[in-house]
Amino acid sequence: MIPTYKELCLATCETARKAGSFIAKERKSFDDSKVESKGLHDLVSYVDKTSEQQIIAELQILLPESGFIAEEGTNTKKGERFNWVIDPLDGTTNFVQGVPVYAVSIALLDNEELVLGVVYEVGRDECFYAWKDGGSFLNGDPITVSKRGNIHDALLATGFPYNDFSKLQSYMNFLEWTMKNARGVRRLGSAAVDLAYVACGRFDSFWEYDLKPWDVAAGALIVKEAGGVVTDYKGGNDYLFGREIVASNKLIEKQILEKIIEYNS
Repeated sequence: MIPTYKELCLATCETARKAGSFIAKERKSFDDSKVESKGLHDLVSYVDKTSEQQIIAELQILLPESGFIAEEGTNTKKGERFNWVIDPLDGTTNFVQGVPVYAVSIALLDNEELVLGVVYEVGRDECFYAWKDGGSFLNGDPITVSKRGNIHDALLATGFPYNDFSKLQSYMNFLEWTMKNARGVRRLGSAAVDLAYVACGRFDSFWEYDLKPWDVAAGALIVKEAGGVVTDYKGGNDYLFGREIVASNKLIEKQILEKIIEYNS
C-alpha cells in the first residue's frame, strides 16, 4: 500500500535532516583540497555525492517503485509513476567557502505533478515542507507567503548568473529596476532557501534563470502550498524544466512579472 503524501512528506523530512546532520559534521573538517569542478564555477565534492547516496538509499525503502532525478547522478533509475527530485546540497559554493546558507532539497513527482517538497536549511536547523493540498510548514508550524502588496515595501531575492550569461543584459536591466523600486534585493546563493523564504514571508518574491529541476522543485511546491504563485518568465508553468522561475506572493506577482516580461521580450 502506497503511503499518503503527508506520510511520505514527514518521512522525507527525517531523511533530509539526517543528510543535513552529515553535511554539518563534514563541514567542520572540510577544505578546498576536497573540491571538484563540474564546469565553469560549478563545484561538487564527496559531501554532495555521499549525501545524495544516503538520501536515495532511504527513499528507495520508503517508496521502492520510485525513480530519481538527482543532481549528482548517483542513481538514474526512472520510475513509471513516482520520481524523486533531489539536490543533496543546494548552495555548494557557500558550503565550500564556509558561508552558512545551504540546504537539502527533496521533492516528489507523481507522474508530472509535484506532490511534496522538503527544504532543510542546515545552518539554521529549519525544515520547510509541504504536501499537495496540505499547506506549508516550518518545523511543525504553518507558514504563509507575505501580504505586502506594494513593490516599494517588498524585499526581493535573486540568484546571479554564474556560467550562462546569455540573458545577462536583460537580467541586469531588471535588477536595476528592482534596486530602484523595492525595499531591497538579496542574493543568498541557494535557490531552495530563497524559495523557502518566499514561502514563509521573509522574501516577497524570488527570480532566477538557468536553474535545474532539483534547484526549484521542492521550494516551488512549498511556495504554492503557502499561498504563493510560481511561474516561468512568461507567466506560464514551465518553471521546473524550463530553467527560469518567478515566485511571489499574489499581491505583487503582477508587478514583478510585467517587468520581467518587458525586460526579456
